Amino acid sequence: MNTALSPIASERRRVGIVGVGNMGGGIASNLLARGWAVQVHDLDLIKVDALRRGGAIGCADAAATSANVPITIVCVVDAAQCDDVLWGERGVHARPGGLAGHTVMLCPTIAPEDVERLFARLSQVGASTIDAPMSGGPQRAADGTMSLMVACEASVRATHGELINALSSRVFDLGERAGNGARMKLVNNLLAGINLVGAAEALALAQRMGMDLTVVLDVIEQSSGQSWIGSDRMRRAIDNDYAPRAHATLLRKDTALAVQAGRAAGFQGPLGAATSEVFSRVIEQGWADLDDAAVFRLLTELSAGVKP
Repeated sequence: MNTALSPIASERRRVGIVGVGNMGGGIASNLLARGWAVQVHDLDLIKVDALRRGGAIGCADAAATSANVPITIVCVVDAAQCDDVLWGERGVHARPGGLAGHTVMLCPTIAPEDVERLFARLSQVGASTIDAPMSGGPQRAADGTMSLMVACEASVRATHGELINALSSRVFDLGERAGNGARMKLVNNLLAGINLVGAAEALALAQRMGMDLTVVLDVIEQSSGQSWIGSDRMRRAIDNDYAPRAHATLLRKDTALAVQAGRAAGFQGPLGAATSEVFSRVIEQGWADLDDAAVFRLLTELSAGVKP
């Protein structure tokens, strides 16, 4: 794979992205469309090749992806993958010239303590970190309208402001405290999970009562029961479309992390743990590769007396 960025691209408009799945791929497409020089790495070479056809530079590993760029966006799934991307044998730490002066943007949904740990370790070797979880789905990542929750030092925010603004028109600055982005994302995703399970339960009830689910959703969307995630997922679910846009494993992970963070802070509500358990049951059904809309499938089978 070619790992040399064009010298035409200005230094500040060069970026590496490790992990170009649904969200990372959308981010890469957005930046390419805006004229950024983008180099990418993913274990799935099909995804890398698709972006190469759009102008990205495909790289063999994280070290090469972070070479000759001021910032590397890490867009993987969990903290273990972040550790591997940063500190593995060919991780970002092995980039030419080392990590001093480099910036890492962390976009996965992980526990606040993991963000704090990564901030501290990167700081020890002279690197800066931006805590920047995202929300909104692949299409909004691709068109630059996803929500981006940013926590970092003010000087780092200023240095990379052009990139941050290119990534999203909906940037929320959450101060300099490491982990504030993660805290905000867990709060958001807990509510997203609660809303999704609630929407699936309501639609399963409507189906059990013999109602037209398309009409039910039409009414809900114009009434007090409306939620974005409910509308987005249930429109697909009633068409039996469970092709993964956001795998069910993600909200299982995120709701569990949110419940864990709440307990660490001395808080336990009535809905979070129950919601997390629903997503765990979806996974137990063997539906990890399905969209998180599969909660509707689970609840309709329960209501029909099918043993989950």
